[in-house]
Amino acid sequence: MRGRYTDGLMTANDTDGAAGTAARRRWKAVLLTAEQLDELSARDPLGNFQQGSRMAALAARHGSVCSNVGLTDADGHVVAGAMIAYTPSRFGMSGSIWLGPICDPDDTPMLSALSDAIRADAKRHHAIEVAAWPNLVYRLHASDGTPTEEPHDGYLRAFEGLGWSHQPLTCGYDSVINRWVYVKDLTAYGTADALLKSYAKRTQWSIERARSMGVVVREVGVGELRVFADIERQTAQRRHFAYRGEQYFRDFAAAFGDRAHFLIAYIDTAAYEASMRRKAQRLEELVAGLEAKLAQRETTKLRRRHNEESSNLKAARKRLDAARGLTARGAMLPAACSLFVTHPNETVYLYSGSVEEYKPFYASALIQHEAMVTLCLDKGITRYNFYGIDGVFDDPDSEGHGVLEFKQGFNGHVEELVGEFTLPVGRARLALRNTLKRVLG
Repeated sequence: MRGRYTDGLMTANDTDGAAGTAARRRWKAVLLTAEQLDELSARDPLGNFQQGSRMAALAARHGSVCSNVGLTDADGHVVAGAMIAYTPSRFGMSGSIWLGPICDPDDTPMLSALSDAIRADAKRHHAIEVAAWPNLVYRLHASDGTPTEEPHDGYLRAFEGLGWSHQPLTCGYDSVINRWVYVKDLTAYGTADALLKSYAKRTQWSIERARSMGVVVREVGVGELRVFADIERQTAQRRHFAYRGEQYFRDFAAAFGDRAHFLIAYIDTAAYEASMRRKAQRLEELVAGLEAKLAQRETTKLRRRHNEESSNLKAARKRLDAARGLTARGAMLPAACSLFVTHPNETVYLYSGSVEEYKPFYASALIQHEAMVTLCLDKGITRYNFYGIDGVFDDPDSEGHGVLEFKQGFNGHVEELVGEFTLPVGRARLALRNTLKRVLG
């Protein structure tokens, strides 16, 4: 990881003595403004969309009380920070730091000072604890899940040495922050064509197939969010996950502004019908030519090819009839949708949905490619975050196997994050809560 302060780094134990106290005085704990938090998030490698004023605005819309805690150096420059979202519970407020704090984990004195600031802020909000999911990679893996490096256990020791308790490392989809994410590094790709060629052959075929079938991808505004939300609702019902509702997406759009990108893939039915008509016409001409040759001199090879192309023609006419049926439904039929968030460090693929009937149009694959081109290559962003997978690579029956296979088609890598840490604050209330949990099961 980054060694921003490499001169005289201390261990966790060093911070318990006078040297540790002196080190902490290098920084001042402050409440950050929204502008200061966003500036830190934008320039720090650990910065992300969850740690910023836009996420705070979204959380506030849904009942959280947000606080921005940070450290400044002797010159007043912000060197570390965290956006804490407090939500009420029966025993007091509980704080959450999503994909944070933003702090160099290799600089133990700085992490110690920030932990003290977080604890003090939590006490001001009468919180019993603060949970954090740092944006730190515990271990890198290849696309198939094979580890490509040793685990960074030092990150766990750094937090635990400062009073944070670490939750067990898990697989599966977590309810708050996914511990396993799939990422594609776009540094090597300067053009859309080069990017396309980097995918697995099957994924390349799916994207080209979508284009040939009249699928187009458009970014939509709030006026079309009902269409977006309706696709999400259908998908939630089909896959049995919680549907957030149209208002949530409207709140998201309001909070993130031009950083939120709602993409919908439509079937241009006129273009699709025209494409199917051209294919049928080409096959009709081909079959007619073969029939003429057979009339002159029949051979086994000609007859076999005639039968094959006649079968293809029959299928093409069937697809043309289906295309005409779609044209009768409307000019542009929504087939799939995705929500993306842009940040100076990355573009994140956050939510998606699809219409089951239109699965053969491969609209979801085309959306991913278009997002990487328009929201990464065109903006100079070199990291594309496909976000959550379940971390299970060897079980075809696992909950997330289909999602994993889809994302693997784009040839990225896997990042296993360090997971959840909890900082106790109101120890008496926390002990009472934990006792009641054990008693009540």
